[in-house]
Amino acid sequence: MAGTLYLVPTPIGNLGDISQRCRDTLAQADFIAAEDTRVSLKLLNHLELKKPLVSYYEHNQAESGPKILQRLLAGETCALVSDAGSPAISDPGEGLVALCAQAGVPVCAIPGPCAVITALSVSGLPTGRFTFEGFLSTNRKSRTDHLDSLRAEQRTMVFYEAPHKLLHTLEDMAAVFGETRRISLCRELTKLHEEILRTTLGEAIALYRETPPRGEFVLVVEGAEAPPAQQATLEEAVALVAALMEQGRSRKDAAKEAAAQTGFSKNALYSASMEG
Repeated sequence: MAGTLYLVPTPIGNLGDISQRCRDTLAQADFIAAEDTRVSLKLLNHLELKKPLVSYYEHNQAESGPKILQRLLAGETCALVSDAGSPAISDPGEGLVALCAQAGVPVCAIPGPCAVITALSVSGLPTGRFTFEGFLSTNRKSRTDHLDSLRAEQRTMVFYEAPHKLLHTLEDMAAVFGETRRISLCRELTKLHEEILRTTLGEAIALYRETPPRGEFVLVVEGAEAPPAQQATLEEAVALVAALMEQGRSRKDAAKEAAAQTGFSKNALYSASMEG
């Protein structure tokens, strides 16, 4: 019987954020697959745990992934961790999860720290619908193409960004979304120097041209405004009443539905349809 791959989120800054369930899962796993074994060893030492570690990261996943899968198929349990946050989210772990899914190996995700959700929740921007865009490309054309594809995106957008790329990214965003678009810049989340800056793209650019950014950022960007609904002419609204009546609706019901779709008064459409 195959073992289970456990996705164990690790603190994004504050070691106190690791849950008892995460600790128990790490303690019970046969081995741990880590993005950087040196970083994970520090966490294990903090938790007073000793576990075999194997390396699994972007540049060795093609070789390491199948080896981990074979151990899982042989019945061992593995805890997958990234350097910080939830593994498999904008992270090489998604490849290992895909291998397990294809091979029928159970995968269990443990809830815990995630920079995306942490930043979104404190952004002050709409949270009901959002899109996570991860890191933008370091290639200028790829980055601008990516942003251009989001020009009409109405959901709140969440990005990760490194400090040395931040200013260029903000400038490219302003070129596509406009300098007045609202943004929440979340820096060093859960750490000693955590900072949440709620401003506009233009104001953020001015700030970071004067003050070089430091620390890792999560950018939460306001979505585009919905395009204004097209206003039908009275003639088009009356034609809609006629079409609805041809479908079997009464004049009263047809006028009511057409009014809801076009914004005209129900009584005005009823009267106009009588004259037509």
